[in-house]
Amino acid sequence: MQETDPKIPAVLLARFAAIVGSANALRDADMMEAYFNEPRDLFHGRAGLVLRPGNVEEVAAIMRLASETRTPIVPQGGNTGLVGGQSPRSQSEVLVSLSRLDRIRDVDPIGRTATVEAGVVLKRIQEAADEADLLFPLSLGSEGSCQIGGNLASNAGGTGVLAYGNARELCLGIEAVLPSGEVLHGLRRLKKDNRGYDLRNLLIGSEGTLGIITAAVLKLFPKPAGREVAYVGLASPEAALTLLQLAERRAGAQLTAFELIPRLGMEFTLRHTIGSRDPLEAPHPWYILMEISSGRSQGDARETLEGILEAGFESHVVADAAIAKSLAEANSFWIMREELSWAQRPEGGSIKHDVSVPVALIPEFLQAADKAVLEAIPQARIVAFGHLGDGNIHYNISQPVGADKDAFLDRWHEISDLVHGIVRTLDGSFSAEHGIGQLKRDELARTKEGVEIDLMRRLKAVFDPDNILNPGKLV
Repeated sequence: MQETDPKIPAVLLARFAAIVGSANALRDADMMEAYFNEPRDLFHGRAGLVLRPGNVEEVAAIMRLASETRTPIVPQGGNTGLVGGQSPRSQSEVLVSLSRLDRIRDVDPIGRTATVEAGVVLKRIQEAADEADLLFPLSLGSEGSCQIGGNLASNAGGTGVLAYGNARELCLGIEAVLPSGEVLHGLRRLKKDNRGYDLRNLLIGSEGTLGIITAAVLKLFPKPAGREVAYVGLASPEAALTLLQLAERRAGAQLTAFELIPRLGMEFTLRHTIGSRDPLEAPHPWYILMEISSGRSQGDARETLEGILEAGFESHVVADAAIAKSLAEANSFWIMREELSWAQRPEGGSIKHDVSVPVALIPEFLQAADKAVLEAIPQARIVAFGHLGDGNIHYNISQPVGADKDAFLDRWHEISDLVHGIVRTLDGSFSAEHGIGQLKRDELARTKEGVEIDLMRRLKAVFDPDNILNPGKLV
């Protein structure tokens, strides 16, 4: 933004600050800086004020004042988003951090629910479920810092989608503050509720453009009695798909993860992650990280996994495999997957894509995208990995060795147009789990079917007629 951004008048800043108290109204540039930097360094935010409300009443009061004065409000959770949806864009905006709304209000082991506030870090919810001998299956690389409000606002995915679904499928009810300052009291623990329009699911995935999620009722699941993890070497994505079919037939709902990893991604992780090691003796072009979870016993999980791998070897789909011998080794297998994104950073610039295509078309997508990208940038290093079982591929492209980083990143939109064009021909999505935010807003407007984008804009106008809530994002 330019230095000529209009600023919030001092008297209005004081009114906003009075709602949360001076200690939780940040105006100092150094103190606000942490709220402006996002993980990819693609967007550097600007805001006139950062507010840290401590309860839903304060959030509602902020929105009532914003509605009265038409002040733009940008809600922010753990600031781990990858498309700039949480980044303010002007000194005329107020950033509202939900980090102080961090209470776990209730864990119900009989109904298998947890009622939590928006600022609770995802890892804490997993731990609270575990203490109740239950499971909250949403799992992300940023789970130590991302917050559940942001997870729901972006309909986060992660490694458990294959068995448990996205964040939307894991939420029974929400509490949210609307742009008017009204509070939607929807913290219901009902699995069946057919009373009209589903406002919960409309707000989930809306990226803070329709309302600010302040609390949620989450589904918990029985904790698996047994869990087994294997690292599998294969020749191709086609072989991986065949193995997926074998695993689904033999394991059904017990198949809780099926992650695709390329050899180059493995090499980056081995090079840059302390304590990482190759689980297999020889290199392979592709790998699958597979997890089986049994509700019956550890032995049942082991027997199921061994049966899948045996069938894979017999059909010459699996070239090699290692089953984790302990929980520590299983966790070390998962590190090889979880560090893939971060291990690309030391390799220079990376043009990233978060796409999904029908599962059966993943090999076709990879072949077509690789061809187009390498024709455009012959020495580019492609790291395509992700959730093979649900069709979500993180198609990342690292700069050629020795290339100029800035010149490479200047081609982001050109390369993304190539990749996303191929995704469209396969009836896929250019945003599988990271959201739209600022990064993909214009592409959404260009490519979304006319009736759909028109309805989205009309819904935005109904909820937020003055366009004060997270303006410039999503629509």
